[in-house]
Amino acid sequence: MKKKTLDQSAYGGVPGSKYIPYLGSHDGLGGSPLIMIFGAVLAVIFAASTAYSGMKAGLTVSAGIPGAILGSGLVAAFAKKKGILGVNLIQGMSSGGEAIASGMIYVLPSIVLIGRKISFTYGFLVGVTAVAFAIGVSNIVFNYLIITQHGTLKYPESMAIAETLVASEAGGESLKMMGVGFGIGGILTFFTTQFMGWCNSMIEFSSKKFYKWDMSTEVNPMLLGIGFIIGINISIIMISGTIFAQFAVAPLLSYFIGMSGDSFKVWNDASIQLNQAGTDVVIGAYLKYIGAGMMLGGGIIGALKLIPAIKQSISETLKARKSSNGDNGDKFSSMLLLLGAVLILVVSFFFAKYNIMIALIGGLLSIILSFLFVIVSARMAGLIGASNNPVSGMTIASMVILTLIFAIYGWSDNDHVQILLTFGVFIVTAISVGSGYMQTQKVSFVIGGNKNEMTKYYLIAGIIGTIVVVGTMILLEPQLRITGSNPPFGLPQANLIAALTQGIMSNKLPWVMVIAGVILSIVFFMLGVPVMAFALGFYLPASTTSIIFIGAVVRYFVEKVTKDKETSKHRISSGISMSSGLVAGSSIIGLIGIFLHVFGVIKDKTLTGFVASNEMAWVLLVIMLVAVLIPLFRIHGPQANSGENK
Repeated sequence: MKKKTLDQSAYGGVPGSKYIPYLGSHDGLGGSPLIMIFGAVLAVIFAASTAYSGMKAGLTVSAGIPGAILGSGLVAAFAKKKGILGVNLIQGMSSGGEAIASGMIYVLPSIVLIGRKISFTYGFLVGVTAVAFAIGVSNIVFNYLIITQHGTLKYPESMAIAETLVASEAGGESLKMMGVGFGIGGILTFFTTQFMGWCNSMIEFSSKKFYKWDMSTEVNPMLLGIGFIIGINISIIMISGTIFAQFAVAPLLSYFIGMSGDSFKVWNDASIQLNQAGTDVVIGAYLKYIGAGMMLGGGIIGALKLIPAIKQSISETLKARKSSNGDNGDKFSSMLLLLGAVLILVVSFFFAKYNIMIALIGGLLSIILSFLFVIVSARMAGLIGASNNPVSGMTIASMVILTLIFAIYGWSDNDHVQILLTFGVFIVTAISVGSGYMQTQKVSFVIGGNKNEMTKYYLIAGIIGTIVVVGTMILLEPQLRITGSNPPFGLPQANLIAALTQGIMSNKLPWVMVIAGVILSIVFFMLGVPVMAFALGFYLPASTTSIIFIGAVVRYFVEKVTKDKETSKHRISSGISMSSGLVAGSSIIGLIGIFLHVFGVIKDKTLTGFVASNEMAWVLLVIMLVAVLIPLFRIHGPQANSGENK
């Protein structure tokens, strides 16, 4: 008989082989054509919105909890067969679409940044191969990580998703708040330059004289929602990086650049005289490379810190014994692993233009690195959750190894760099899927879902997500190529990977800036500052980090103003649901708007007068904050079902 709550044994205290799931002993499956359709729709939504938000801000939002909330609402409203098993599959497919985007945004746009075009065929093959490979490897270690280590590896996000599934069965506030957030985000985005272009959404301040600086804030509901979700601690570190970059380093660079002679030009643009360069040029041509160096240093530090975890993961996995019920899963995973390995080698032959050495060395090394880091990634999800998984560190370490191998063999022209980046797409996608998939399977284990059914649904979501992400990036190529101090898409990770690989190959980077960034990352690490969060704030446009910070301040304000602890807890819980809606609504409407602009359906407008002013953007900001705060302060006590545990 089904329990009313998720009891303590779900968190540990009993061996995994003796754990009784939430639904008890049963043989039922949750899948159906309608569940597949619901899951596919949410996989599309979360893949597109994650790709958009990730390329714009370098940050992504886990889709497990919002997928569970939306899935519960869809099943309650439309499905004849009710039940938590179907909702579980829907949240798994939501996570699958998001995991693909969270991985691909790291490297795939780098191909555009080096001046090449993304091929849909190759992008799709590499993405699907990475999904199959990651699922196959993860299934090999499933019994050990999920069953043997039950209670030892906590899988904190998995437990939050499971609690949300259980709570959402009765319906409640969460779905409503997501809908409110989606509406606010979509409507505000519709009016701005991202869609109809009826009003300015950028607040800008600058000084062009003695102490040169630039500061701006984009009134963007998506970024506000991300700030609310990540909270004040991380946001303060990010905005500190922005302040350090915009108000200390940029003015210093501008000061010394102004002393240069008339014959000196900007290093990557000979048409600009160095002593005449504005702050936008200083930021784009110099400051960003210090930030790239900081992210590189942070990634290397993160990779070095993973060495004990790598040793422990591999050692314990090799020693682990298969549980009695793992044979079918292991056979299925072995087939997927073989399929992944064969596909990546075939694809590598195509990209290598029949260069057997590149195919063999690059393909084999990609498989080895991916195998290693998928296992580590799946285990790290059990320790800190998929959202906090150090994907960047593992990706940077892999890319440095691959790039050095390519440089040693002399494979250094743009064709070879594109091949190298393609291998990188495979690696980072596999790493991201490894943690997301294992996190989803932990939810299924706790609830009582069927492992192989979840594998099938997750794989389908991965295929759908790959199509959406690759297609989105191809359509957005013109916007992705735009650079400068405040581009449409910040692409922090992709810019780092492109700069890193091209710099090692050609030795044409401003290495002093990059090395200075690496040294700064070491200093901040020694001071105990989270390097990647600070580096992200340093690198991203101030317009992005400042609105993220405002979102975090909104959450902090709600927490401090609400004196009753239970009411505060439910307001923050509802705020996280609303923020997920803000991210989804703003990014989806913004993405549609960009597509309509690209295809000429909507023409770009030149704003004049009040609607083009800072004052208009301030009005928009006030409207957005009021629209977010009013629903939260209407919550005065414990709701029947907020369900989010973050």
